[in-house]
Amino acid sequence: MQLRYAFRRYPDAGQRTALARAFGCARVVFNDAVRAREDARKAGQRFPTAGELSRRLITEAKRTGERAWLGEVSAVVLQQSLRDAEAAYRNFFTSLKGARKGPKLGAPRFKSRKDARQSVRFTANARWSITGSGRLNLPKIGAVKVKWSRTLPATPTSVTVVMDAAGRYVASFVIDTDSVADQARMPETDRTIGIDLGLTHFAVLSDGTKIDSPRFLRRAEKKLKKAQQELSRKQKGSNNRAKARLKVARAHAEVTDARREFHHQLSTKLISENQGIAVEDLSVKGLARTKLAKSVHDPGWASFISMLEYKAERYGRTLVKIGRFTPTSQTCSTCGTVDGPKPLHVREWTCTACGTVHDRDINAAINVKTAAGLAASACGAPVRPGTIPAQREETGSHGLPTEPRAA
Repeated sequence: MQLRYAFRRYPDAGQRTALARAFGCARVVFNDAVRAREDARKAGQRFPTAGELSRRLITEAKRTGERAWLGEVSAVVLQQSLRDAEAAYRNFFTSLKGARKGPKLGAPRFKSRKDARQSVRFTANARWSITGSGRLNLPKIGAVKVKWSRTLPATPTSVTVVMDAAGRYVASFVIDTDSVADQARMPETDRTIGIDLGLTHFAVLSDGTKIDSPRFLRRAEKKLKKAQQELSRKQKGSNNRAKARLKVARAHAEVTDARREFHHQLSTKLISENQGIAVEDLSVKGLARTKLAKSVHDPGWASFISMLEYKAERYGRTLVKIGRFTPTSQTCSTCGTVDGPKPLHVREWTCTACGTVHDRDINAAINVKTAAGLAASACGAPVRPGTIPAQREETGSHGLPTEPRAA
């Protein structure tokens, strides 16, 4: 499967200028592609093909005075921007036909220089490389310092350079992992577990373990409120407002990073210790319509389940998601009697049929495990296909760079 490995980059002043130029050129080509498609639609003409757009918007545009500066960046960056526009239209039309899962997608829109996230992608034919000193050498940008937190497990097929809203630069490498080697690294186990996600505790396991919710957003609310108030007092268009906006973005980034780190550590621990894992298919969007919206979004359940999915596929584990309407909180895990709905403040209840006293969350976790069929079978079920974090357009298809390695 394909995974993305992200590392912080620290470009100098000249490299930041070159990256800003690359971001801008890629954005202009994307907008030109969207404009060409819209003009063709309004005129009742057929959409131009990718080859026609490449010739008109890149090759011929470089020879004009208005777009001559497109030649200052790598041509691969511009080609990948056209691929992104094609992928956006392809997803839009697929969504219109109902062949794409998830919510309906709108038509591609123009990108702005004020967007919080800017990115460019270099595939293998761009001849980027990792130098012997551990720097990332990008065409027409230079050798950029990278903070290697770990060694790349394989040769990357592409690298995406991202600048987020907090002004941080990240190099995201796409790696083709070896599933056989990954599964061999996991310890053998026949344990199975059911997980009940909640608000009081982030997760309650069927073996009785309760994992407290870190409440990252709630703990940072005071700091975020102060930073947002300072931003609202600054004059629009001023340098002080730009600094205040960056301060707010960094405060939000700290919350996001802490939550993601917590999800990674917990999901890796559960995957390594259990052969089979059962979770509920929660409707986060529906739960967020209530007065508990902020508390529902704070734990990041969807992100956590997504990590469990791709890690289960990578390491040969079984992940089963049961239906969201399964009455796990109403059913006695001992005798199977459905005892009816209970208000949220009821944390313990006694079964009217067998008299067993249940902890609400532990009982629900046991029922999740039973409903998934993991209570009787430890590892007989096949591994369900999970999501692939790396997008297909990021993989590249023009060979591999020569001997890149991480310091």
